[in-house]
Amino acid sequence: QLVESGGGLVQPGGSMTLSCETSGFTFYLVSMTWVRQVPGKGVEWVSSINKDSSALSYDDSVKGRFTISRDNAKKTLYLHMNSLKPEDTANYHCVLGWRSRNPTSQGTQVIVSS
Repeated sequence: QLVESGGGLVQPGGSMTLSCETSGFTFYLVSMTWVRQVPGKGVEWVSSINKDSSALSYDDSVKGRFTISRDNAKKTLYLHMNSLKPEDTANYHCVLGWRSRNPTSQGTQVIVSS
């Protein structure tokens, strides 16, 4: 099970941290991914992290602004977002796997607006 939280309304230039609490699988053995989706558009890959955090990958649109991290003891994935832009507005999902793009969870809504 994947449960995202931390979304909400933020002004452009602001920061926000998303969390993904997991259960039902061996978290520390699995790479994880954040994706986002805007209604009417496809799923956009955002960032991935491998099982021991030694490999990180970001889409160019968020590189330098977003940081993915994980706490294997807490079985939780994070996405730290800085310098948010209106185009970051989307529903954010965590997904199992490296560069996966198939969300199965509800996600958390992020709205960047003044």
